[in-house]
Amino acid sequence: MTLTAGPTADPVAHNYHPLPVTVTDAHGAWVRDVEGRRYLDLLAGYSALNFGHRHPALVAAAHRQLDRVTLTSRAFGNEQLGPFCAELAELLGRDAVRPMTTVLPMNTGAEAVETGIKLARKWGYEVRGVPPGRARIVVAAGSFHGRTTTVVGFSTDPSARDGFGPFTPGFDVVPFGDAPALRAAIGPDTVAVLIEPVQGEAGVVVPPPGYLPAVRAACDEAGILFVADEVQSGLGRTGALLATRAAGTEADVYLLGKALGGGIVPLSAVVSDAAVLDVLRPGQHGSTFGGNPLACAVGRAVLALLAEGSLLERARALAPVLQEGVAGMVGHGAVAVRGTGLWAGIDVAPGARPDGGREVCEQMLRRGFLVKDTHGATIRLSPPLVITADELRGALDALAEVLAART
Repeated sequence: MTLTAGPTADPVAHNYHPLPVTVTDAHGAWVRDVEGRRYLDLLAGYSALNFGHRHPALVAAAHRQLDRVTLTSRAFGNEQLGPFCAELAELLGRDAVRPMTTVLPMNTGAEAVETGIKLARKWGYEVRGVPPGRARIVVAAGSFHGRTTTVVGFSTDPSARDGFGPFTPGFDVVPFGDAPALRAAIGPDTVAVLIEPVQGEAGVVVPPPGYLPAVRAACDEAGILFVADEVQSGLGRTGALLATRAAGTEADVYLLGKALGGGIVPLSAVVSDAAVLDVLRPGQHGSTFGGNPLACAVGRAVLALLAEGSLLERARALAPVLQEGVAGMVGHGAVAVRGTGLWAGIDVAPGARPDGGREVCEQMLRRGFLVKDTHGATIRLSPPLVITADELRGALDALAEVLAART
């Protein structure tokens, strides 16, 4: 049967339900729509825009590289790849207990996670000595590691999982934040633990104190890899370079993405040491666009901003403004709040509409603020690190008014 679209059909597939705003221009923490209205962006591309829209240093790096070469594929070398990998390894290696020496660049966070899974399995067979075909990875309930069929197979979110099987075996799901359960799930065929240090898509769920060091200890005792998915939590979102390190511990493998591309190009990376990453040999894993010169040029500019440190300091300074602001909303339209750094999740009280989170987002849109709901009843705030204290306070005042009006 041939399906044809009618003359009024939307050519964009309906796998998203966006808010009714069409952005045409953006700079810093602000965007403008087709009718000229301005909005303060409190989502920052799910942390892909940590440095704001069109940061001048990042745009300049992209322009310089566009005038030279944009893609070579990894069939050849390019002059940006080696320096990018060296600078990323050097940045993550600062003050690190475990060496970070080697980088495998990819494009998206989902690719970084898939690479991390393949890497952990290969390492498990070649180094840990797990029998072929039996490698297992411990993961957490409520996690979000992307949309590939492997990843959604161990998702506990029905909307991500249902209708996409059969799924890849080899994953053991435990409650997030429950160190004893995680330890109990590790067996002789376990090769790694894969978790988000803070669960972003789940609503900015922060684990209890001591959880991440307990994960580190369990991995050390079992002789397995601790793989930290810092695609959303890393590179400044929590006020630290890495959320894992801010919790007082280290992973063996870091998965980075989103902000690494500066909001300009997709760029992700798997960072570890050579003893781990060298189990992947030529022809066993790759990506056509992974490590392309345009992305690496922008990524190097991102790393320079992070190494300079002022944006991380800014995030730490503004964190109390955000966290104290959302805390005051509990009992006034919010039933619970969670957060760390410039990142917060607000569970909204039930209202007249079942999609209360969406309703709040629509009302904030009318007031000139862009926020997005998750799982129907939770609002996530992840403003760009370039936001000012006054802008943030204004947004929080507006959100408090919207929430209070629903009670």
